[in-house]
Amino acid sequence: MPPARKRPRRYDPAKTRAAVLAQLGQVREAVRDLDSEPVLRLTASVAASLAEVGHAVARPAGPRATLTPAGWFLAPGTGPSASDAPLAPLAPDAPLTPLADVERALRDLLDAHPDERLVETGAGVMTLDDFLVTRLVHLVLCADDLTTSVPGLDVPLDRQALAAATRVLADALALKAPGGSTEVRVPPYAVVQCVEGPRHTRGTPPNVVETAPLTWLRLATGRLTWPDALARAEVSASGERADLSGLLPLLP
Repeated sequence: MPPARKRPRRYDPAKTRAAVLAQLGQVREAVRDLDSEPVLRLTASVAASLAEVGHAVARPAGPRATLTPAGWFLAPGTGPSASDAPLAPLAPDAPLTPLADVERALRDLLDAHPDERLVETGAGVMTLDDFLVTRLVHLVLCADDLTTSVPGLDVPLDRQALAAATRVLADALALKAPGGSTEVRVPPYAVVQCVEGPRHTRGTPPNVVETAPLTWLRLATGRLTWPDALARAEVSASGERADLSGLLPLLP
C-alpha cells in the first residue's frame, strides 16, 4: 500500500499578515535614508512583488483553490524566481514607489479582503493569505540581499516571516522530490521527508540533511551552492541519499 498522502501545511492567516507587514516595515526602516543603486533595485523588487497581491485580487478567480503555497513555487507561469527578481537591472527612468506607500496600500487591501478570498495568481488559484506566504519568501530574501550587498546595513528578519519562508520552501522540496528516504531538518522551523528510496520508520534516519533557516533559503533560491555550503560547513549531510545538489536550487 502506498504511503498516505500528507495534507498540505496550513498557515495561520493572522500570523501571515502580521509577518508580511512586520518584515516590510523592517525593510522600509532600514533603507529609509539610503539611495544607492543596490538599495533602489532591491526596494523596487519589494514593491513589484507586493504589487502582485493587488493584481491577483483584481483578476477574476476560479471557484476553488488549485495551488498550495509550496506548489506555487514549482508551478509553471510563476515568472522570474525570487532569486532572480532582486538582481533585475533597474531602468534609469523606472518610477520608484516609496515603501511607505507600498505598506499603506497593502494594509488597505488586506483590510478590505478576508483571508479566504480566492485570487488568481497567474499560475493558479489560491486563497489570498496562501499567496501572501509566497510574498513572505521574497520579502525575507530581499532583506537578506540588502544585508549582504550594502556595507554596514543589517536588515532584521521577522521571526514569523523567516519561519514561514523556511517551511514553504522545505515543503516545495518535498513536493519536487517525493519520498521518505531522506530527512531534511531546518531547526527550529521545519522537518520534511523527501527523495525516493527505503522509507525510514524509527530510530535515526539513515539519510539526514541539516542546516540553518537562512542557509536553507539561500540554497533553495540559488544564492548559495550545495558544494559551497558543504565546504563552509553550513550544511551537514550524512547518508548516500543526502546529496541534494541535483535538486537545488528549487527556483529556476
